[in-house]
Amino acid sequence: MSTASTPAIQLKDVHTWYGESHILHGINIDVMPGEVVTLLGRNGAGRTTTLRAIMGLVGKRTGSIQVNGQETVRLASHHIARLGVGYCPEERGIMTSLTCQENLLLPPEVAAGGMGIDEIYGMFPNLLARKNSPGGRLSGGEQQMLAVARILRTGAKILLLDEISEGLAPVIVQALARMIRELRARGFTVLMVEQNFRFAAPLADRFYIVERGLVVRELSAAELQDNTDMLRDYLGV
Repeated sequence: MSTASTPAIQLKDVHTWYGESHILHGINIDVMPGEVVTLLGRNGAGRTTTLRAIMGLVGKRTGSIQVNGQETVRLASHHIARLGVGYCPEERGIMTSLTCQENLLLPPEVAAGGMGIDEIYGMFPNLLARKNSPGGRLSGGEQQMLAVARILRTGAKILLLDEISEGLAPVIVQALARMIRELRARGFTVLMVEQNFRFAAPLADRFYIVERGLVVRELSAAELQDNTDMLRDYLGV
């Protein structure tokens, strides 16, 4: 049973494997409803694997992974999605031969209360202008917007976003930042993996630093300023 004090996402002593490779070594993370939380760390630290573990997309996982108080560590991915969890992978997964709008309509609803098409186009006017264009003709920024937008239509209220700002023009990154702020204002819960610290810093409530498959530090937004040297050591920024 979910309450206001129940984390939207809670990982306790989570270990994951891809084949023989042991990637996560006892991750512990809480994300409260309506929070924006960012996983920081170098490439290969285990941040993307953490998102994939929440969705059940790893070879083996142990420990506890709860979504709104429900244990999911033994559930299949499609059952986890139906708890209202949407995952936007780094590769975006746009169908290049379908139009922008066909891509938008592709995923099934997983929960009631998803955003309508007009509402989505209001948030992403670029997509409205390109709604009849093939997915393969969209720019990288437009594809990224589309990848997030189609999750919003499904009714998912917990969003797992993997490197959504990577390689995009500054104007697109600014639009994505506005989107995160709007989603937070609407009560969405967001867990982000970001390499772009300057993008993530003003958006997130809290930060976890992941190193070699473990959380090594947790920081609130207010603590960032006093820990710049430590962040530089961990992140190389």
